[in-house]
Formats: sequence, C-alpha cells, structure tokens
Amino acid sequence: MKGNVAAIVLIVLGVFFLLTNLGLISISLRELLRVWWPVALIAVGVALFFTPGGKGR
Repeated sequence: MKGNVAAIVLIVLGVFFLLTNLGLISISLRELLRVWWPVALIAVGVALFFTPGGKGR
C-alpha cells in the first residue's frame, strides 16, 4: 500500500504541474496546500490504518 500511495502522490503532482504549465489550470500550489492540507493528514491516517501487519497483530 505504501508504494501505491507514493506512486499516486507523484502522479497527481505531475499531472498538476503539467496542467499548470500548459495553462489549463491557474491554481497556485501554495493556495491549494493552504486549503487542502487536512486531506493529506486524513489520507496518511487512512493509509496507516489499512496497512497490513503492525506490531501486536
């Protein structure tokens, strides 16, 4: 799961930068992070929750 999450994050960032460079979207990365950073925390928590095999399992 961790490898998949990292791959998805890289793909999303790449698509975002590509669309910004092509002029198809005009959203500032700083503004995007300022508003949506809690979603990243939620996503990390969900990924950790569903990761198989931890201590005590």
